[in-house]
Amino acid sequence: MPSLDQVKQRGGKLVTAFAAELDLDMRSIRSNTFEVEWPPRSGNRQTFPEVDRAEWFTLEEARTRINAGQRPLLDRLEQLLGGD
Repeated sequence: MPSLDQVKQRGGKLVTAFAAELDLDMRSIRSNTFEVEWPPRSGNRQTFPEVDRAEWFTLEEARTRINAGQRPLLDRLEQLLGGD
């Protein structure tokens, strides 16, 4: 599984991505969850899914939907696939 390396988003979050060729049914995707104080400063903790849904996109459409700081990952994927 080739690495697409890492990018750092504007807020400082480090994102690592990998490429894989496989047959995957998007309906089978299940998200992990995270817990946060919500509403802020309320003392109440709530759990939320990290991902609300998964979809397939062309590279062109993905570039319009992805976080701007993650676009270099799509460029690296395109290079890996020989689109450069």
